[in-house]
Amino acid sequence: MENAHKLEFTSENNGNLVLNCCGWSKTEPLHCFGPAVKPYYLIHYVLSGKGKFVLNEKEYPLEAGFGFLIEPEQLVFYQADEKDPWTYVWVGFGGIQATEYVHNMGMSVKHPIFCSKNDQELHGIVKDMMEHNTYSVSNILRRNGLLSIFLSVLSESTMLPEKNDADRANNYVIRAIEFIQANYCNPIKVTDVADYVCINRSYLYTLFQNHMKMSPQQFLTMFRITKSMELLQVTSFSVETIALSCGYNDPIVFTKAFKQTKGISPSQYRKELNS
Repeated sequence: MENAHKLEFTSENNGNLVLNCCGWSKTEPLHCFGPAVKPYYLIHYVLSGKGKFVLNEKEYPLEAGFGFLIEPEQLVFYQADEKDPWTYVWVGFGGIQATEYVHNMGMSVKHPIFCSKNDQELHGIVKDMMEHNTYSVSNILRRNGLLSIFLSVLSESTMLPEKNDADRANNYVIRAIEFIQANYCNPIKVTDVADYVCINRSYLYTLFQNHMKMSPQQFLTMFRITKSMELLQVTSFSVETIALSCGYNDPIVFTKAFKQTKGISPSQYRKELNS
């Protein structure tokens, strides 16, 4: 038996991150679930008491401050302690980017257990989800937003699985390139890229030299100029408009960067295309 408050939501998992269910439960001694599977991700976080989680024949004893991940269609079993049964909150979710977010947080079948000291905040987020339980646009948006906050709070304290230095460095470069590709149209600087991937500028420089054979600034400039060439070719936008569209607030700075990269000005490049 358990004293549980839970909500199930009818949601298509075609958003980036979609809440399927959430709840709070104070269990009776030896209360259990499974062996069974769920069609979406589930994260349980223990507020008090003890219990155990069993996955792939491996048993994990858990207590307050710890939690566990259940992946979709993964056969699991979990049970409350006989003398000190647990109380926990949970969220179930899916979505296009659910797998990416979960794995980037360091959780997987190989690493299903996590620890967090933010028990009050996590409990409060789930409570907020449950208080906004109607099928209205505002509540759906709020619940899915709260799901992102819930995962954000967890990610602050979950430990990523160990990676070797090469894997870690390669991941920094990949994330930096993704950030540049998504934000080249804004007046970002290399320091913004370094801040995004959480390393200092000098280390980012070293990684780009090793992996890309160029500096982050050179890559950013090259990417912007490549995009500007596309716009010069397929649009009739002015040079000033193209400069702004590629992250240059000053068209003179853009023209100088273009000429240094291509050997001719943007206007000359367009004339040659049309000749």
